[in-house]
Amino acid sequence: MSPPLQHIQTSTTLPASADVVVIGGGIIGVFTAYYLAQRGVSVALVEKGRIGAEQSSRNWGWCRQQNRDARELPMASKSLDLWEQFAAESGEDTGFHRCGLLYLSNDEAEISRWASWGEFAKTAGVTTHMLSAREAAERGRATGRAWKGGVFSPTDGTADPGKAAPAVAAALIKLGGSVHQNCAARGIELSGGRVSGVITEAGVIKTKTAVLAGGAWASSFCRQLGIRFPQATVRQSLLSVSPVEQGLPDVLFSADVSVTRRSDGRYALAISGSGHVDPSLQLLRFSPQFLPMFAKRWRNIRPGGLEGIRGGHETLARWRLDAPTPMERVRILDPRPDASMLRKIHHRAVELLPQLRDAPITHTWAGYIDSTPDGVPGIGEVPGVPGFILAAGFSGHGFGIGPGAGHLIADLASGAPPIFDPAPFRPERFSASAWGKVADF
Repeated sequence: MSPPLQHIQTSTTLPASADVVVIGGGIIGVFTAYYLAQRGVSVALVEKGRIGAEQSSRNWGWCRQQNRDARELPMASKSLDLWEQFAAESGEDTGFHRCGLLYLSNDEAEISRWASWGEFAKTAGVTTHMLSAREAAERGRATGRAWKGGVFSPTDGTADPGKAAPAVAAALIKLGGSVHQNCAARGIELSGGRVSGVITEAGVIKTKTAVLAGGAWASSFCRQLGIRFPQATVRQSLLSVSPVEQGLPDVLFSADVSVTRRSDGRYALAISGSGHVDPSLQLLRFSPQFLPMFAKRWRNIRPGGLEGIRGGHETLARWRLDAPTPMERVRILDPRPDASMLRKIHHRAVELLPQLRDAPITHTWAGYIDSTPDGVPGIGEVPGVPGFILAAGFSGHGFGIGPGAGHLIADLASGAPPIFDPAPFRPERFSASAWGKVADF
C-alpha cells in the first residue's frame, strides 16, 4: 500500500521549446522548476509517472539542520527559510512547520557525537540544545523511560511528503511553468556536443539546458549519454498508524525507532539508517566505489532481493529513443516493503510509545534512497556535456533540503550567482575515492 499522495492536474500538450527542461517531478525537480519560473525563465517539467510519487512521498518528512554533514549544512539552513517563504509566496500548503526535532539516547558515544556536532553548529549559527538526563526524561516523558541525554533542535521541523511536491508543482503552474505527468524523458538530443533538446515519449522539447532530477533512475539515464554516475539505491521500509490522543512529540528520534507526526495526525514510523540493498548489475559495477560507505554503515544495511531488478531503475542496458524505455514500463517505483522489518518497526514503536499500541496501521510502503559513494548529492553541469545539469544522489536527505537544492540548481541553470557554494557537490568529484569523505550522518 503506497503512502497517501495529493494528485494534481497537469497538461498533456508539450511546448515546442523551453529555456530549461527539468526531468523528474520529485521535490528537487519541482523546486528547481519553481525557482526558474519565478525569475521569468520558461521551464518545462516532465515526469514519467505522478508528481512526487517516488521517494519524495516515501520519506520521513524531516527538514533538519541537526546532525547535517558540514557540506550540506548551508543548504539545510537556507532550506528552512525557503520552506516558510514558499508558503507565504505561493499560498500552497506543504505541511511545513518548525516543530523542533527531539533526539533521545542511552548511548554515551552517540551523545558525545551529538555534542561534538553541537560545538560545530555554534560556528555555523545553528541553534541546538544538548539535554541532560533530567531534561531528556522531561521532553521524552511520553516514553516513560529514563534517558542519559539527548538533543532538541527548536528551529528544525517537518513537511508533509504527501503534499509537498504536488504543492510546489501547483505553484509552478500558476507562474506559467509547464508540467507534464505520465511523460517519460527518454534521452537528450545533442548538437555540436551540447544539449539541444529533451526527447520524451510524447515528442522533443527544444532546449539548451536540461536538468536531470531523476532520483533512483539517474545513473541508468546518464549511462545513455556515456556518463558514469556511481549510484546505489537502498530500499527502506516504513509504516504509518492512525492518529492518537495528544501527548506524543511531533518528532522523536531514538536508535531503536523514530516517529514523525504527519499533518493529518498519522504517525510515520521507521528505523534510522536501516535498509536493504537489492543486488543488480549496476550495484556490482559501482561496488568498489561504495566500499567506504558500506564499511562505515554495514551494521544497518542488509542484502535485499529481486526488487531492484523488478524495478528496472538499475539497468545497464542502452535503450532506443523511439521505443518504450524501462521508465515507461515502471512509471512509479513502488517496491515491496520488508515484512519482517515492518514487524520490527511496529514492535519497537509500541515499546517506546505505548500510546501507539491501539493505533491501527494505516499504510505500509517502501522507497528507494538514491545514494552516492560519499553520501552527498551530485549537483552541477556534467563535464563534457554542456547544458546537462545533474541533480541526483541525495542519499536520503533530499526532501528536507529540497528548496535550497532547487534554488541552487536554478541558479546554475540560469547563470545567476549561486545561493551558496556549489563546489562540494560538483559531479566530477566522483572520479576520486570516497575514503575519508563519507558523510557522518
